[in-house]
Amino acid sequence: GNRRNTHIGLYDLQTKQNEHLYMFERDLRIISCSVNNERTLLAVSFRQYTEEERVSRLLQSVSKYLTLLIEIHPINNVRVLKAVDSCVRVQFLYPVEGRNTSTESHLLLVSEDKYIEQFDINVVAEEEHKVVIQNSGQLPRARVADDLIWAQWDMMEQRLFYIVPKESKNTLKCVQFYPDENFNSILESHLDISVNDTQLKLVNFGYDYCQDQDVASRSLNLQVFTSKAGGLCVCCSLASDIPDEITYAIYFLHKGYNKTFTVSLERTESHQLKEVAFMNLDYYVAAYLPGQFLHLLNIQHPDLLCYSLFLTGEDARIDMLQNCSIRSPLMSTVLDCHVGSMYAVSISDSALLQFLQNSKWDSERLAALHCALLRFQHTEDLEMQIIWWISENLSTCHSFDPIQEFIIASLYCRMCPETHSLDKLLPYTSLLDWIGIIPGVTCATDIISLPVLEFQNPKGFWEKLNSNLESVKYAEPHLHYHNNVLRREWRNLSEQVNMHALKQSPEEERTTTAYLRNIFENARKLVPLFQEEDYQQQLLMGLMVAQLKDHLMRHLQYVGKKKIDEIVLDYVANLLNLVHRIMKEVWRRYQLHSCIFCFDERGSTGELAVFHIMSRILEAVNGMCMPLPPGFHTLHLGLGVRCLPLHTLLHYIDNGVLHLTETCVRKLLKDLDNSEKNEKLKFSIVMRLPEALGQKVCQFWNHPINANFIARKYVKLLLEKLGKRQRSRPMPERLSVPIEFLPLNYLTNMLAEIEKQGVQPYEKQGHVNVRFVEETALKHTMTLLGLKYS
Repeated sequence: GNRRNTHIGLYDLQTKQNEHLYMFERDLRIISCSVNNERTLLAVSFRQYTEEERVSRLLQSVSKYLTLLIEIHPINNVRVLKAVDSCVRVQFLYPVEGRNTSTESHLLLVSEDKYIEQFDINVVAEEEHKVVIQNSGQLPRARVADDLIWAQWDMMEQRLFYIVPKESKNTLKCVQFYPDENFNSILESHLDISVNDTQLKLVNFGYDYCQDQDVASRSLNLQVFTSKAGGLCVCCSLASDIPDEITYAIYFLHKGYNKTFTVSLERTESHQLKEVAFMNLDYYVAAYLPGQFLHLLNIQHPDLLCYSLFLTGEDARIDMLQNCSIRSPLMSTVLDCHVGSMYAVSISDSALLQFLQNSKWDSERLAALHCALLRFQHTEDLEMQIIWWISENLSTCHSFDPIQEFIIASLYCRMCPETHSLDKLLPYTSLLDWIGIIPGVTCATDIISLPVLEFQNPKGFWEKLNSNLESVKYAEPHLHYHNNVLRREWRNLSEQVNMHALKQSPEEERTTTAYLRNIFENARKLVPLFQEEDYQQQLLMGLMVAQLKDHLMRHLQYVGKKKIDEIVLDYVANLLNLVHRIMKEVWRRYQLHSCIFCFDERGSTGELAVFHIMSRILEAVNGMCMPLPPGFHTLHLGLGVRCLPLHTLLHYIDNGVLHLTETCVRKLLKDLDNSEKNEKLKFSIVMRLPEALGQKVCQFWNHPINANFIARKYVKLLLEKLGKRQRSRPMPERLSVPIEFLPLNYLTNMLAEIEKQGVQPYEKQGHVNVRFVEETALKHTMTLLGLKYS
């Protein structure tokens, strides 16, 4: 103030104003202060005199630092807690949020002499709401930690992290303070970090500019960050012998390894900071060097570097935090130590999408796509922008498939909130490994020992951390669902499906195996999604439901069968909906409509673009052995018929890119006339139809070529049924006028004998018999001879 007074106040987040707490009638150098939750007690630590004053006090026994406990409701008694020559920091505990009526307060004192103790303070209310300290003598105290060389306070979760030298390594410990006034040492982890400082380094115990500058020049820059998902990271900057390089390390304690990053600086200027600042963004840890780089390191999935963002230049610019000393005292919060301003920090979705659009490396595209899909709330507009980006960049992504990443990451984001530990059982990426490089950054990974937790009935963060550690112990990659067994099983059962494709009535279904019936029953639970029958896709859906259910049952036994059934069905339904969502957005972007089933017109350039995107969708889901929504193959084939030349169309069919479906083939045979060009197309399609499908749709093409084809197939099937059995030669009359054509007579007599034995390949097409074969053969022969058949 104007009279060289020292005022202490508290900023109220609700009223956005400062509340005055206490005033010293002299100019003091405050080291640390803290107010209790009820705002009745104030603890203050300050330096009693400056260096100039020290000269005049040489002969006086006056301690350098003083720590006071002051009653401020109303302002009343003052009690001296410490009068020492070492610096002391103070911090009240707030174990219960919103508690306003407690008669007890607990205060931490952190001494520069490398110990921490807790004071227990009882207060009583006297007349006129006056609150005073009850103890007349010394306050009860308990030693929390000794011989520490580094400590960090977690205000939100009431945790104390500290490091003590132990044998040949330094040990990180954590004390958790509870509402019942107890505290326990709950974590211990050995760190291979060299901390040789003689002076104690404190984090989040207030900011003393002069002292912190002095300590920072000689001590290790180290912080501990936790995430809501149970992540625990130790971040520290390391000394580098090369002037143009910065080295820092992130210890992912919840994963059991650490990563050391060495960054080559683009430019070095004398006035620029060379100290990396770390920020906690929950899902990411940010390593920030103003003017140089901003690295967003994935905490939840740190194994693959392609899921972390490594930004440089303008992309790494944080406008309000240029060339200043910063700290992250709270999650998603940054303190500018020079001006005392606090900022909320978050990743901008619009800036991220812009970065995705402009990215040049696969690592940048993967990291941005992963961040957008897993960290932002899924809105229709966000999904639309991502799908449009995917449709434009299918050919630019070389080390990953963006469609696969979109489907897998979106499913992971939608499903994991449903049940605890589901994030460890479902895949979050389509990649098994990634060996790309990050320009200007090298990374070394080392295995470290897992932390040791000591607690009973863990809750909240500790429960999640323990779950993460348990998954590491039991080989985490093997916990994630994968499709190896599904692909093999699907191939094995495909033949059975072909055999029973036409046998779905209650009587004939009994001929299928019990296992196959169960698979189709799983698929029928998704019936509302079906628009047409596709037995191959139903089989794949049913198999996926069955195997995913078995996988979850092994690891989520406590959830219950009914809940797991719901999760699995939701997963497969969401998968089908995501493919449908991609199709819908691509369809809308290229302004297509139902004209794709008008086969008498050629397709537009937009249709051709959609056809190629659908081909990439098919390739993506086949690579992951995932089912497609019903109608996909029909739509794909329709576009192919309209857009591709015949030889290309047939090449796509022969190589499995296009699948012949009953709906599309039937419409093609019905709608196209029998011009020479269309006859060639129809015959090429009919020749490639599977047997079961051919029996269904060939009858819709009333043409000699088709009749000839059906007759040949009928003869082939009858002869295959005959095998090597002994045959007699009866001579029944087939036509009203006998035909003296011995090869045909011989064939018709043989076929008639087989029919008499009860062999009927085309049971559902009664007109296809020996008489049909005989007439078709005669018509075809007469046509070839140029004669008229009557």
